[in-house]
Amino acid sequence: MAKKNDTMFKLEDKIESSVSKIDVIKNLIFGETMQAYDTEFEALKKDILKKKKVLEDLIEEVRTDLNTTIDNVSTDANIRITELEKNLETKLEDLGEESVNKKILGKLLVELGEKIGSK
Repeated sequence: MAKKNDTMFKLEDKIESSVSKIDVIKNLIFGETMQAYDTEFEALKKDILKKKKVLEDLIEEVRTDLNTTIDNVSTDANIRITELEKNLETKLEDLGEESVNKKILGKLLVELGEKIGSK
C-alpha cells in the first residue's frame, strides 16, 4: 500500500514539474506579448469603466431634467385648468339668476373642450 502512495506522489511531482516547465516555455515564447496584451486589456477595462461612469452620470442628469419638466408641465396644466374653471364660473355668474340657457351652457362647454384640446 505504501508503494501505491509513493507512485502517486511521484506522478503528482512529475505532473507539477511538467506544468511548471510548460509555464516557463510559454513565458519564454509569449511572455512579452502576453504582458502587452494584459496591459492593453487593463487599459481597455479602465476606459470602459470610465465611459460607463460618464453614461451613468448623463442618465441621472437626463432623469432629473425629465422629472423637472414633467413637474413643470403638470403645474402648468393645473393652472390652466383652474383658470378655465374660473372663467366658466364667471360666465355662469354673468348669466345671473336667470335660468341657464342650455344652448349657452353647451356652447361654453364646447369652447372649454376645444381650448383644452388645443393646448
